[in-house]
Amino acid sequence: MTSELHAQAVRLIEARGLHLDDSQQRMLARLAGWLQARIRPSAWRRRPAAGAYLWGGVGRGKSLLLAALFEAAAVASKRRVHVHALLQEVQQRMLAFAGHADPLQRVADELTSEARLLYLDEFHVHDIGDAILLGRLLQPLIERDCILLFSSNYAPAQLCPNPLYHSRFKPFADLLQRRCLVLQMDAGPDYRACSSRHWGRYMKGPAALLEARLAHVPATSQLLLQRRALTLRGMDRRTVWLDFSALCRQPLASGDYLQLCQRFAHIAIGDLPPLKYCSLDEQQRLVNFIDIAYDSGCELWLQSESALDVLCAGVSHGDFSRTRSRLAQLRQEQVESLAC
Repeated sequence: MTSELHAQAVRLIEARGLHLDDSQQRMLARLAGWLQARIRPSAWRRRPAAGAYLWGGVGRGKSLLLAALFEAAAVASKRRVHVHALLQEVQQRMLAFAGHADPLQRVADELTSEARLLYLDEFHVHDIGDAILLGRLLQPLIERDCILLFSSNYAPAQLCPNPLYHSRFKPFADLLQRRCLVLQMDAGPDYRACSSRHWGRYMKGPAALLEARLAHVPATSQLLLQRRALTLRGMDRRTVWLDFSALCRQPLASGDYLQLCQRFAHIAIGDLPPLKYCSLDEQQRLVNFIDIAYDSGCELWLQSESALDVLCAGVSHGDFSRTRSRLAQLRQEQVESLAC
């Protein structure tokens, strides 16, 4: 029987002009049944899993389904947060409890007091420090009866795939597997590829193309991000303009990218090279930046002398399929020279 939660989630999705395929309908119904039981547990039924962990390929609608359920759920205190923002927030909150016993437990107390339903979008970890921090946070969140939603491109066992560190994260992956309803989205089309959403521009052409488009932006040499000076081409109240080398060829962290995306509504990146020639660290920084920029809703302009297909060809980074899917949603323009 269709629950009211399921019906409301469907209405929210259809109000956006979207229609679910059969696989998505089945998944939404199963998740809605679990969440309804989790919100209002019954004394005579088996206690439902603490969380729901939905994983699968890019563009299959994982975030769409979970966001609709999250919005429809009759829970007074609820919160959706991207994994990069959560990491930054947890680290900042822990600083406030420096000198106390187990600051992470205190952070968990704060998070669960503020939100009974917590939706962690795009749950993935590669850095071992981040992986251990998130892993250690999971246990107290579950113990405090927080209702958890996860979307991810990875099964729990595939998180933190680096073989040097995977064994250290395995206990936390096992915790997710034991305490959550783990569901895999069926393989299918990448719906982002046919989405009408355009969140910026990809300009194939010389660097002078971007310079002409941003001639109104005052030249600015530097911006201080946390404790690092970022080299800029220009900046005004709304726009920041810099080159790929400044964005990805120095050790910027996710917190730096969050600060950029929170401060500026429009971010322009010039001189992107074919990414297969970039180091794995540089590719990782671009993946992190695109994740954060896409989630923040800012407008992104990218400029390269290579076509988008050439820019993305041969990239070995394991998360790049998600990045490629998002780059495809930029409106593509091709100008071979300004005389054109």
